[in-house]
Amino acid sequence: MSGHGFHVHGPHDHEVEHVAQHGGDQFTSRLAVLTAVLSTVGAIFGYMGGHSQNAALLYKNEAAIQKTSASNQWNYYQAKSNKQNLAELSVTLTSGEAQDKFKQSVERYKKEKEEIKAEADKLEAESKAADQKSEAEMHVHERWALATTLLQIAIALSAITLLTRKRWLLGAVFGATGLGLAVGVMGYLHL
Repeated sequence: MSGHGFHVHGPHDHEVEHVAQHGGDQFTSRLAVLTAVLSTVGAIFGYMGGHSQNAALLYKNEAAIQKTSASNQWNYYQAKSNKQNLAELSVTLTSGEAQDKFKQSVERYKKEKEEIKAEADKLEAESKAADQKSEAEMHVHERWALATTLLQIAIALSAITLLTRKRWLLGAVFGATGLGLAVGVMGYLHL
């Protein structure tokens, strides 16, 4: 690329550049620094939100894989039950050595079904645990997303404050910032 790409500046970007080039009053300088800090923290919160969303998707995928494996085990269990039923019917219909053979088969199928059931139950438990982890990560993701949104609101209010020079808007800037930081801490602590 030749370096002649387009870059769109917001009104607050121009104000910050003007202050940097020509100096300015303390109010403008401090608000420009606050805006830069808020942008940095917001970027970090956005990254953390993406990370927690990816983790939630990975856990949800793991839950689906384990659920499918459990379903396969239950199908296998059902097949063994069908074979056991046929062997039990054969015990009833036969006698002698053939009957003994079918009785052994019935016992073998019972034992195999116990092992299959234990594996299916284990896989279902793993699926449920992965689902719970996914839900927890989505909750954290929602915290990060809300924190990021609140900081974006604070940045927008900061720009309006710079442009209008209305000092009373600083209360809204600090309020949105405080809420954003509090929600970000909740996300960090997984609350």
